[in-house]
Amino acid sequence: MVAFIDQHRDTYGVEPICAVLPIAPSTYFLRKAQWADPTTRSARAQRDAEWRAAIQRVWDDNDHVYGPRKVWKQLRREGHGMARCTVERLMRDMGLKGVSRGRAWVVTTHADAAADRPADLVDRRFDATRPNQLWVADFTYVATWRGFVYVAFVIDVFARRIVGWRVSASLRTDFVLDALEQAIFDRRGAGATDLVHHSDRGTQYLSMRYTERLAEAGIEPSVGSRGDSYDNALAESIIGLQNGGDSAEGPLAAS
Repeated sequence: MVAFIDQHRDTYGVEPICAVLPIAPSTYFLRKAQWADPTTRSARAQRDAEWRAAIQRVWDDNDHVYGPRKVWKQLRREGHGMARCTVERLMRDMGLKGVSRGRAWVVTTHADAAADRPADLVDRRFDATRPNQLWVADFTYVATWRGFVYVAFVIDVFARRIVGWRVSASLRTDFVLDALEQAIFDRRGAGATDLVHHSDRGTQYLSMRYTERLAEAGIEPSVGSRGDSYDNALAESIIGLQNGGDSAEGPLAAS
């Protein structure tokens, strides 16, 4: 909290911030005095100060994507013996968080409520009795050493196999369209008919270029009707299976 107040005191002032936070101004100024004079700090305060520096270093070195669990594991590898709950406490006090999957942090679906969209032909029933009967498409974000990238994929529901995928540094329609092109090239040689392509309400999948390509290939579009993750649950489960780390640290964790 002291670090948070230091960061915003020039804008809002100490007293107004303390009135919102559960801390008295006198406590803040006492802590500041203790930090200014290391000899007056308690053993715990001195230890916390050292661990804060180590936590900040690990978090910075990993592009601000590590949550408490991964920061704690890295510190353990370096020989620091702090408890995981201590890392969680200090990161919370420092305002440090890992990258989160979902709307709280990265939004990959931007729907236009006024736009026309295809009907929901799946209605959350992700079943297929043959290949190339139902494809589901989605994309997610991946934390890498050089920043975030986006991965689009198309899944054949019958085989539970990714038949098309592409990686992009931006959210332009091209990368989901390229994943679709790969899927068409890979699977349409079988001559299947009555193929349904299901996606969420993302603007990339509702774009004119994407819907026109589906029409050219003779693929029937389907879009979730209720606007939550269950509308495209199979694709969401593929994302979730790849998320072997903290739920707040990004799906499809980079290898």
